[in-house]
Amino acid sequence: METISWNDFEKIDIRVGTIVEAVEFPKAKKAAYRLTINFGDEIGLKKSSAQITKHYSVESLKGQQVIAVINFSPKNIAGFISECLVLGIYDENKEVVLLSPQMPVSNGLKIG
Repeated sequence: METISWNDFEKIDIRVGTIVEAVEFPKAKKAAYRLTINFGDEIGLKKSSAQITKHYSVESLKGQQVIAVINFSPKNIAGFISECLVLGIYDENKEVVLLSPQMPVSNGLKIG
C-alpha cells in the first residue's frame, strides 16, 4: 500500500453532515439512493449518490449524521451531479455500512 504525507491528508476536506433527504435512484446502474446532506451554514447542502440500499431504507436515512469528503470535483452519475463522497466500510458481504459520529455533533465540523 502506498503511503501519503501529512500534507496529502490535509488536502482532503472531511466533514460531518446530516441527511435531510434520501430518494430512490432508479437510473443508477447499481441500486442506489440520491442523498441531500446538510453540512451547516458555512457549506450548505450537498448532494451525493450512495450504493447503500442493502442496509438502509430511505426512511431510516433521514436525520442520520454521516461523514463525507466534500472537496471532490462534482461527478455526473446517470444524469445526477454528486458533490461529495459519503464514507463507509465494506462489510463481509461487500455492502456499505456508513461512517457516522458516535453522538450528535454540529453539521460541518471538520474531521482530521
